[in-house]
Amino acid sequence: MDEIDVPPFFVCPISLELMKDPVTVSTGITYDRHSIEKWLFAAVPKNNTCPVTKQPLLPDLTPNHTLRRLIQAWCTVNASHGVQRIPTPKPPVDKTLIEKLLRDASASDSPSLQLRSLRTLKSIASESQSNKRCIESAKDAVSFLASFITTTVTVTTTTVLLDDVELEIKTSIAHEALSLLHSIQLSESGLKALMNHPEFINSLTKIMQSGIYESRAYAVFLLNSLSEVADPALLVNLKIDLFTELVQVLKDQVSEKASKATLRALIQVCPWGRNRVKAVEAGAVPVLVELLLECKERKPIEMMLVLLEILCQSADGRAGLLAHAAGVAIVAKKILRVSTMANDRAAKILLSVCRFSATHGVVQEMLQLGVVAKMCLVLQVDSGNKAKEKAREILKLHARAWRNSPCIPHNLLASFPMSS
Repeated sequence: MDEIDVPPFFVCPISLELMKDPVTVSTGITYDRHSIEKWLFAAVPKNNTCPVTKQPLLPDLTPNHTLRRLIQAWCTVNASHGVQRIPTPKPPVDKTLIEKLLRDASASDSPSLQLRSLRTLKSIASESQSNKRCIESAKDAVSFLASFITTTVTVTTTTVLLDDVELEIKTSIAHEALSLLHSIQLSESGLKALMNHPEFINSLTKIMQSGIYESRAYAVFLLNSLSEVADPALLVNLKIDLFTELVQVLKDQVSEKASKATLRALIQVCPWGRNRVKAVEAGAVPVLVELLLECKERKPIEMMLVLLEILCQSADGRAGLLAHAAGVAIVAKKILRVSTMANDRAAKILLSVCRFSATHGVVQEMLQLGVVAKMCLVLQVDSGNKAKEKAREILKLHARAWRNSPCIPHNLLASFPMSS
């Protein structure tokens, strides 16, 4: 293949490889199905423009059978050069099959049949993005799966008459339905439909309370996606039990992806209503401090600091930070060690403490821990303009208590601002 000139119109504009399943999009450009589906549906954030023309793109993909046959013929002609003929792609699933499987699962009183139908749907979804879109667009599919989860979770958590076998099957049904909802990567309209479904969020909370690690991860992934599109009016009514379980997922380190999704979800929901107070009451602050002590990766540290800064906008959040022996120290330590964004968020946390929670003991502790010297250093090096502004304000707030302290190295005193 390396020695053969591939006709340029056989090559996908995204992958720059020979197309195996060419499809034409609404702008008239042809891509390999796998590449354009990944571009449209799997990217975070999702893309809605044509990669070549940059024009708005509809999600409709039309198979280009003529081009695919030309590619197959070209492969056959060049077989002697080691070119393998691309197989004829499997056609997308028929929506009538999806609706039949959903009806079978809904109408059946047999848990085994319900489980088999869900696993068949999950297998179909795994074959292509087109199949995932087909499942979501099937009549009442999202509502059915949400009802399946809420009903099954209610039965398994409130009924004491189930034997071990029945309980295991019912738990498996909830797991498969949840896994399917996660795997089809719901569109914004699909996610909003879930948010309007009674008791769905409470069911996810219960799954996180008693589910296996994998189910807990799926619940977190869905909650993260829901939090990105939900109406703030719905977010203000979230129960503290949900925050307790999200914090527990962080504490248990269910998986790296689950931890990141949990952080993103909490960042999305905490600014609304009393959610930051609920997160603090759920123990988020000491858990974040412990995670910061161990974490070495840039992105998770940035998210932890963003969330911690949101929580420290409340008096209870700042009290939680100060109550942890390593709270203030680890926040200051991350400055100049992670990124410009981390510098800004960490400095904002410290400024909030200095402005609203600075008792005499706290002021002296910040001096002894080297936080004041760190703020002086921030003013001298390339730390980002926002961090410099906050460091200058921190130093001005308690200049009288700090300026003449022997704890500040002489070479940093020159950058100490005058108090206002």
